Amino acid sequence: MKLYHGSPQIVSEPRILVPSRTLDYGVGFYTTTSEQQARDWALRRLSDKECAFINVYEFDEVAAAGLKRLNFSNPPEEDWVDFVYANRNQRGFTHDNDLVYGPVANDRVYAAFALYEQGFLNKQELILELKTYTLIDQMVFHTEVALDYLTFIEAREVRI
Repeated sequence: MKLYHGSPQIVSEPRILVPSRTLDYGVGFYTTTSEQQARDWALRRLSDKECAFINVYEFDEVAAAGLKRLNFSNPPEEDWVDFVYANRNQRGFTHDNDLVYGPVANDRVYAAFALYEQGFLNKQELILELKTYTLIDQMVFHTEVALDYLTFIEAREVRI
């Protein structure tokens, strides 16, 4: 399976880094099957640099079959809402999955999720809202063992 990671730099050796902010799937190395999504991620993180990179990887799903994996449906259901909520709001929340796969919370989803977090939408209303969106996927590598099944192929330069 081909996966992409957008970044201001070439990431030939992926690592799991603790982010400076809370992320929907927690600590991990974030990838997607959408080259366009990776491009958007890369360009969003540009600061004073002129270019960014779409890092391309091959993921060996067959060899990685024994890893502990959490898969969410698209459109998301209650379990996805609970997992994202926990990652975003429960200080110190952890899980023991090697990989987590499911939908990306884009800007529209963030807005709807914020309404849920503030009590303006209940969980079922949020899920109904999310079902109207077309969501891109993401696969997040949460352990070094999982990263062993990811092979760097190339980095493609992108510009604004």
